[in-house]
Amino acid sequence: MLLIGMFDSPYVRRVAVSMQLLGVAFEHRNWSIGKDFDQIRKYSPLGRVPALVLDETEVLSESAMILDYLDDQAGPKRALLPATGKARRDALRMMAMATGAADKGRDQIYERVFRPKEKRHEEWVNRLKVQMHGALAEIERHCEQRGESQWLVGDAMSQADITATCAFTFLNDALPEASIAARYPRLAKLAAGCEALPPFKSTHVPFFTPSS
Repeated sequence: MLLIGMFDSPYVRRVAVSMQLLGVAFEHRNWSIGKDFDQIRKYSPLGRVPALVLDETEVLSESAMILDYLDDQAGPKRALLPATGKARRDALRMMAMATGAADKGRDQIYERVFRPKEKRHEEWVNRLKVQMHGALAEIERHCEQRGESQWLVGDAMSQADITATCAFTFLNDALPEASIAARYPRLAKLAAGCEALPPFKSTHVPFFTPSS
């Protein structure tokens, strides 16, 4: 398999971490949606990453679709997302909060990098910040409710922990002015525990600020 996309993207990274945890071998193409856009579009018509090339005839796009495929291949006993019930709903809710926060952080970066200063819309940026912090605060509350538990759902690492960690690290690296780690200490503790593990260490790279 061929995984396309840079690891400073939380969406690409959560796929790479999941593949390592599931023991799925893959090659990696460290392609940027900026300078490598045309190359990426040969595999992903939208020019988005991650893209997972299964073979010459099948390419999966969007991290959620790829993660679903990986769990299906792994089977219910090894899948990283709980199969049914409240555990599954809780995991999906935490994943939605994490990817939502990452989306709003990414949009803040794009506003700063790609829009001329005189055309930036501060009210829009402030709304993005409110949305990002609202989602992160919800994960922080969930961590508090879990008490001494190491994980967001159940008694083992799930896709919720992987996605939350990848989103947290991305935002903490890319938006230092937001003081993410200081504002959300329980989420920071969860992320620190995950980041100490080999699949996270091997996929962590410094955030690369896109250029206009």
